[in-house]
Amino acid sequence: MNVVIPPRACSPHRETDFYLYKERHLVECFFNRLKQYRRAATRYEKTAVNFLGFVLLASIRIWLA
Repeated sequence: MNVVIPPRACSPHRETDFYLYKERHLVECFFNRLKQYRRAATRYEKTAVNFLGFVLLASIRIWLA
C-alpha cells in the first residue's frame, strides 16, 4: 500500500504518489459537496434503496453544476 498523504515539513521525507493524492483530494471534495445536501448527510430515508436513490440524484446534480 502506497502512502497518499505527503509528510509535514518537520517530518522525515518519504515517497508520496502525488497523482494518487490528487485523485483522493477529488473524492474528498466530492463527499464534502454531497454532505451539503442535508437529506443525505443526516440520512432521512429509512430504506437503503431510497437513500441510494437520493445520493444518486444529488450526485447527478453536483456533476451537472
